[in-house]
Amino acid sequence: MIIRKTNGEDPTCQNTVALTEAQKAPLDWRVEMLVQFMLYKFKLKEPIKKIDMMKVYKNRFVEILRRASFSLEVVFGVDIREVDPTNHSYILVSKMELPNNGTIHRGRGFPKTGLLMNLLGVIFLQGNCAAEEKIWEFLNKMRIYAGKRHFIFGEPKKLITQDLVKLKYLEYRQVPNSDPASYEFLWGPRSHAETSKMKVLEFWATINRTVPSAFHPWYEEALRDEEERAKATDALQAETDATASECSSECPAAPPTPSSSPMMCFGLTVQRVLGLKLQGTN
Repeated sequence: MIIRKTNGEDPTCQNTVALTEAQKAPLDWRVEMLVQFMLYKFKLKEPIKKIDMMKVYKNRFVEILRRASFSLEVVFGVDIREVDPTNHSYILVSKMELPNNGTIHRGRGFPKTGLLMNLLGVIFLQGNCAAEEKIWEFLNKMRIYAGKRHFIFGEPKKLITQDLVKLKYLEYRQVPNSDPASYEFLWGPRSHAETSKMKVLEFWATINRTVPSAFHPWYEEALRDEEERAKATDALQAETDATASECSSECPAAPPTPSSSPMMCFGLTVQRVLGLKLQGTN
């Protein structure tokens, strides 16, 4: 897929003027133009209206929209979400919670979520820890090179060794006892919190037009990870319910007074947690 610069011009106007040419153009070209139109609306933070898309892409619209959605998902890591069923309006939503809906820097560039999901996949498939050389080997196949500014992703080395590290989506560390120094990448805490091994496999499966189970034995590891996450969630919910029950019994429903207010419930909860921590350190 080729992303062309628009020099600030609205692709809708460009496409409307060239309506006849667009409708006669090859399907791939029309898909690319729709992707650019959606990204333009994304940067303006404006909804994408079906009526606007139909002006240019009426012929074979369903297929063009499906292919454009696929490109947006695998390249930029964003999904198309309907926000107004009545007027058929859509927005692009990042698969992860990167700042500014995936662009990282406000008002600059395109969503970086797709690149991050790819990197997380490489790290996972390399045994949850990938040598920097393996990362660049993968990126070079995507024509992304260290020190060479990329039209979509900006300066890639800064992006993956500084920006995504600072945001705690990636961990970049020196390999112990390496001489000369070599480095490796791991998932950062925010990646663990906002996605999962299974979601990354699903993303890779989408790119390769297959199913997650095709990535054996990583699929088995992803299943175990899902089970562990479910157990952790259940345990957290049980603790939350127990805390709420305790708080409710110590703070019965009544008009707020200095001795039985919501803040006291909060204080009791904090005190309980601190108490457990202190007991654990003895």
